[in-house]
Parts: sequence; C-alpha cells; structure tokens
Amino acid sequence: MSQNVEGALTWGAEGQGRGAPGGRAAPRGAAVLVEASHALPLVSIMVAFRSGAAHDPVGRDGLARITARMLRRGAEGYSANEIEETIDGLGGEFGSDVATSATTVHFEVIKRSLDRFLDLGATLLARPTFSPPELARLLREAEAELVEARDSDRSLCSRAFRRTLFAGHPYGRRIAGAIPTLRAITRDDVAAFYARHYTRRNAIVAISGDVEPGQAQAIADRLLAGLPEGEVIPDPVSPPEGRRGRCLVFVDKPERTQTQMVIGGLGTDARDPDHMALLVANTAFGGTFSSRLMQEVRAKRGWSYGASSRVGFDRHRDAFTMWTAPAAQDAPACLALQLELIEALRRDGITEDELAFVKSYLVRSHAFEVDTARKRVHQKLEEIVYDLPEGYHETYLKRVEAVTLEEANAAVRRRISEDDLVIGVVGTHAEIGEAIAAAIPRLAEVKVEPHDLE
Repeated sequence: MSQNVEGALTWGAEGQGRGAPGGRAAPRGAAVLVEASHALPLVSIMVAFRSGAAHDPVGRDGLARITARMLRRGAEGYSANEIEETIDGLGGEFGSDVATSATTVHFEVIKRSLDRFLDLGATLLARPTFSPPELARLLREAEAELVEARDSDRSLCSRAFRRTLFAGHPYGRRIAGAIPTLRAITRDDVAAFYARHYTRRNAIVAISGDVEPGQAQAIADRLLAGLPEGEVIPDPVSPPEGRRGRCLVFVDKPERTQTQMVIGGLGTDARDPDHMALLVANTAFGGTFSSRLMQEVRAKRGWSYGASSRVGFDRHRDAFTMWTAPAAQDAPACLALQLELIEALRRDGITEDELAFVKSYLVRSHAFEVDTARKRVHQKLEEIVYDLPEGYHETYLKRVEAVTLEEANAAVRRRISEDDLVIGVVGTHAEIGEAIAAAIPRLAEVKVEPHDLE
C-alpha cells in the first residue's frame, strides 16, 4: 500500500510496479484506487479494462463498444428490463464507455444501497448472457446512431480529420464502428472479445465517495470475483507516423451556411521531455478566451463564435488541433488566417507576457480538476490506463511553473509542423470548395468525401 496524494490510497496486487508494456508491470489481480469523501452519501466505482477499440479485429470496428453496451442487456437471472428496474429501484447509475485504449464500466449509488448494487454489478460484469435478440436490437440501434451522427457537422469534421491524419492506424478508426462492420459482428465475436479482455489482471478499480479506505480491496474483490484471472492485454498500437504535406479533406454536405473546420497534425506524447512545455504554449495560443487564436478569429474579426486549439494524448502521440466554425463566406479567409497564425507561432513563439498569464491561469484553474474525490481518483486511474509517467498529475503544478519561455517555444517548433497538416472542412463543396483550396498555400492533396461516407 502506498500513499499517492493526501487522502488517496492505492492498493496494488502483488507484482505491480514498473517494467511491463507501457512501463508498468503486470499486476496479479486488479489494482485498486480509493479516494474517500463523506460530504455526500454517494459511492462511485469505476472498473477500467486496459483494452479498447484499438483491439477491434479488422472488419469488426465497433466490437469493443458493442461488447461493453451488452453488459446492460441481460445477465444471469436478469433480463434487460429487470436490470433497468433494479438500477432505478436502488437509486443508482450504471454505464460503460469505450475509448481507443480502454473500456470503463462505472457505477454510482447511494451509500445505503451499495451492498445490493455490488451484487448487481458483479453479476453484470461476470455473467452477461449476450442474448441474441438483445444483440440484434443493439446492433440496429448502433447503426441508427451512425446515421443520426451525420447531422452533426462537428462530428463529421472530426471523423474526416482523424481518418486522414491516422490513415491505416488504430487512432484513425471509429470507436462506434461503421455500418458494414457492425453488420458483420456476431454473438461469437462479442463472447470472444469479452472472454479475452474482461479479466481481473486486465482491470483497475477506482472507488470514491462515502467509503472507508480499508473497504476498498473487499469491494473490488467482491465486484470482480466472478471474472477469470486472465492477463494484462498488451497495447497493440504502434506509434503513429502522421501524414506528410498539407492535405485538405472536404466533407461535402448540401446547404451549409456555416462550416466546421479543424486543422492539425501530430502533437505530443506524455513521455516527451517537452510535453508540458507544449501544453503551456498551446494554452497561450488557443486554450483560453483571451488566447491569441480566440482574439484574432473572434474578438477582432467576428468570424467564429469559438476558436480553440488542443493537444490530445493517448498511450502514443495523438493530435494537435485547431477548431473554428465560421460562416461559409468567411471560411476561406478564416482558414488562411489560422495557417498564418501557426506560422507566426513557430517563427516568433509566444511572448513572456503570454507565458506568465497562462502559467497563472493553469495554476489557478487546476483547483477545478481536483475539487471532488471522483476527479482525484480518476486522475490516478488515468495514469495507469494510459501509461502516463508516474506522478503525472501529482507533479502537474510544479511542472507548469517550471516551464521557461525558451522551452515553450522550442516545443512548439519541434512538435507542431506548419507543413505536415491535415485540414478538415465540412461545407458545401460546390459553393466554397475552390476558395477553400486556394486559401491553403503549398497544398499537396485534396480529398472530397460525401457526408454519408460511413
């Protein structure tokens, strides 16, 4: 047992430490994290499995997500309707989420119902039935959700951007799958995915709220008792290589008076020595309302209500992105301006005043990242699931304050390219396609895709 932060205790089963894939040794059984808070009579539990959509077999995109959602569609002794009625009757919540690198199953319940809710949770985790009629119903619902998602221009833009930037890589695949891949999923596929990935050694349990630290191991053991020991599943993802040159991917959608635009390329990895320096520099560039990007695009020109940039992370290098949503007639000029701002950022860097402001902002706003027990324990969970450097969150403030101007600007020049960029646009191609392409100097490739491509 080791103390990580004030009030947070971590239990690691025998054998846990450094040295396995991603820098962490394989624990025997589940690791358990707990953060106690008696402010409210609520208990939150998250079970994370170190497997996500990256483990979907080729041609079965969406399998990890379907498997997780099937946990609520029937278990030994419970029909799907009975599961819903029991959750409601206990005053609880149950859900699941799938990301590229992880699957999480989460519970929240009032303290007095914890004992009965653990019985239900253990059953849902360990004895799902994967009823064929329920699976068929869920697959139809998932397909309908994909069709409905075509109404979201922002989602279409994000998909086109990631599909192009990470072409041929798991980070470019859609977690929800595609209509052909969903139609290929069988009950045997779901059962096989579940059997391999839902095991004690592949799990981490995070508990927060109205519990005593000494209860954590017993709660986790009870919740996972029916799962096989299994093994830690290695990360199947290799570092992405990105894309060379400037590529425009235009998603053609009729009658668009407003566009969605995302511009970006590869960003940073949490283990990069300049990772924090890049995060700080990006905050100055597009991470606050007073940032350079917001001021130039919105405040000065009124081209887009929102203008922001983000540096994402996963177990490997993820994307740096800039987002805007200008009116169709303003989109070419807005795009040209954003490209100029990237070039200026690389050439001139951020200023000493910008650095001082964003460091103060990040330090002050950090309180909102740790103001609940659930947030604090989830930070520890995130470190394990995503193989972040040990103490990534605990040392956050110290590392922010240590970033120098030279380090911030060097990180920008090293990690953000002005030449190797993907520009994703959703709009009506017949109306603005040529003007958008003309706004991109040194454009190497243009792809025009229908909005209902998948």
